[in-house]
Amino acid sequence: MFDFTVVLTTLPQLLTGLAATFGVSITAIALGFFLGWAICLGSVSHLRWLSAISRLYVSFFRGTPLLVQLTLVFYALPATGISLPPLVAAVLALTLNTAAFQGEILRAGFLMLPRGQLEAARDLGLTRWQTLRHVQVPQVFRSMLPALTNETIDIIKNSALVSTVAVTELMRTAQVYASTTYRPIEFFVAAGVLYLVLTMSTARIGAWLERRLPAG
Repeated sequence: MFDFTVVLTTLPQLLTGLAATFGVSITAIALGFFLGWAICLGSVSHLRWLSAISRLYVSFFRGTPLLVQLTLVFYALPATGISLPPLVAAVLALTLNTAAFQGEILRAGFLMLPRGQLEAARDLGLTRWQTLRHVQVPQVFRSMLPALTNETIDIIKNSALVSTVAVTELMRTAQVYASTTYRPIEFFVAAGVLYLVLTMSTARIGAWLERRLPAG
């Protein structure tokens, strides 16, 4: 028989783990967003070497498992003399991973913009930076917001992998109590419910932002 009362006694610890999951995920998404813009601009750049580096970066981080990337950051960096705390290593790995996906999402948004808008911006005397800031970026962000929201949800779910590098977030907390109480089903069900609450809340916030932003 299942006994979920044991979960209730450890609910504060699970919620603390949930807060850690949220913090790691949102930090990685925010940092990855800025790095993603750089990758996006590099991909659409007329400089071939910059475009090639950006595409190589995207190919590596989209084509290899996140668990491999976490392991490389956590174990390979110390071998080169760079030692990072587990939490920092986890955020770094998630940031590098999501930046590749966000960069491709933003690049797709750039390719969707009508070329006539760039010509109109030039006719109005806007510089390349002004065109990027006032014409391209707002429209790309607005049109790609649903995809960016989905990427945020994916990172929240994938953040469960950081438990493999000794980061005490929701999944790690659930694993510890599942092993000490011999109630794995109860704790993993509870963890799944908390992940679901977090991802559904993220989806609602994304939909709210989509309604609030101007259409064009």
